[in-house]
Amino acid sequence: MTILVAYVSRPEGKAALDKAIEMSKERNEPLLVVNASPGGQQEDASLTLAYEVEQIEELLAKQGINGEFKQFVRGKNAVEEINDLVDAQDISLLVIGLRKRTAVGKLIMGSVAQEILMTVACPVLCVKAFGA
Repeated sequence: MTILVAYVSRPEGKAALDKAIEMSKERNEPLLVVNASPGGQQEDASLTLAYEVEQIEELLAKQGINGEFKQFVRGKNAVEEINDLVDAQDISLLVIGLRKRTAVGKLIMGSVAQEILMTVACPVLCVKAFGA
């Protein structure tokens, strides 16, 4: 089985990655770090830059984690990519980061975390960034 972590280059993504590394060591399971963006012509702040990918891969190697980083930019949103991976692979746990949002922010923008919790077919561990 594999632990899947949904990663974004923000404090909540880093908190999710840290917790997923901890869980991977405890369970002796491989780790799949995923960053997904629908792509398109607009710049997407959730897309992880190449140097950050290298840093994460180095961190996994230094921690002795059997892991890999995958980035998807193929027209699907993050929830679709995560659900596809959970359905296609033997995922034991999905780790996601949460950020504080106002009620109006949730109403206008929706909540990716909420959609993941409602649709994914595996256990989900939600973590908050320090101080969030």
